[in-house]
Amino acid sequence: MESMDRNAHSVYLLYYHLIMVVKYRRKVIDDNISDRAKEIFGYIAPNYGIVLEEWNHDVDHVHVMFRAEPKTEISKFINAYKSASSRLIKKEYPKIREKLWKEAFWSQSFCLMTAGGAPVEVIRRYIESQGEKK
Repeated sequence: MESMDRNAHSVYLLYYHLIMVVKYRRKVIDDNISDRAKEIFGYIAPNYGIVLEEWNHDVDHVHVMFRAEPKTEISKFINAYKSASSRLIKKEYPKIREKLWKEAFWSQSFCLMTAGGAPVEVIRRYIESQGEKK
C-alpha cells in the first residue's frame, strides 16, 4: 500500500488528476512549452501544499497528477497557476500570440478528478457494511 502523507493532526493520501486545456483548443503546446509549464507548476505548487507526481501533454492540453493536503484550496491553486503560467508562457514564447492574441493561455474550464485509493464502489460497500455483525 502507498505510504500516507501526514501532518500534526491527520494522515491522508489525496491524489488528483487535472486536465487543463489551451484557450480555444489552439494547438500550441510543444515539448519546450510543456516543460516550462511544468516548471512553473513545480515552483508554485509547494506554496499550496501540492506535490507534482506526473505531467504529460498533447498539443492542446496537459494532464497532471498531483498530491495535496486536506487544507489545500485546490481551485485557488489552479487559478493562481493558470494566471502565472499564462503570463510567463506568453511573454517567453511570443510566437504563441499568433494563435492566442488575448491575455489567457488556458481555457477558463478545467477537469479535476480524484485519483488513487480504492474504487468508489469498494468504499461504498465497506461503509455500508460497518456495524454489521460478521
